[in-house]
Amino acid sequence: MNSFADTFEFSIQRQRMVESQLRSRGITDERVLDAMSRVPRHVFAPERYRDQSYEDHPLPIDEGQTISQPYIVALMLAALTLAPTDKVLEVGTGSGYVTALLAELTAKVFSVERHPALANAARKLLAGMGYSNVNVIVGDGSLGFPERAPYDAIIVSAAAPQVPQDLIEQLIEGGRMIIPVGGGDSQQLQLIRMESGQAQVTLRELCRFVPLVSGEVL
Repeated sequence: MNSFADTFEFSIQRQRMVESQLRSRGITDERVLDAMSRVPRHVFAPERYRDQSYEDHPLPIDEGQTISQPYIVALMLAALTLAPTDKVLEVGTGSGYVTALLAELTAKVFSVERHPALANAARKLLAGMGYSNVNVIVGDGSLGFPERAPYDAIIVSAAAPQVPQDLIEQLIEGGRMIIPVGGGDSQQLQLIRMESGQAQVTLRELCRFVPLVSGEVL
């Protein structure tokens, strides 16, 4: 779905990003690579940062949030080993970029965003791009979205001091969750897999995300 506000130059930059930032650094999941070659990251970036859309760093957006670095996005998506039939929960819609990637990779995406302005903008943009398998909800992401649980996979795009128990309980048997855990400059990705009703944790790469805020949504 890369025809929406795309150009030849952006397309070339996107393919270069996939090859130089992702494939060359060990991302081997071809479905993830294909999705990232299709989804136009620049469409989700604020106008003032659009020329940096395919560079190897996060981009600021409104409400003090960011669009994550492409490599970290690819790493997290690949770790989830997503299937086309999966139902996925995303915590932290932000700009909607990762939401669009999930929509390319899976059957159904439920994305929770605590900032109404971000949720509304992402909802409108994703609908305009033709993604009909996405539902963006305003809410406290640390609580997940139990109304449509359980999920095959959960991806959290903000760092929690510890893994929220509510999210663990919304994973199906065999389900996977990738979440940054920690605070400040000390964060690490954790890959959680539900096996025989128990959460099995694998520590992954160091990272840096904005904090996951819990509590009442204004």
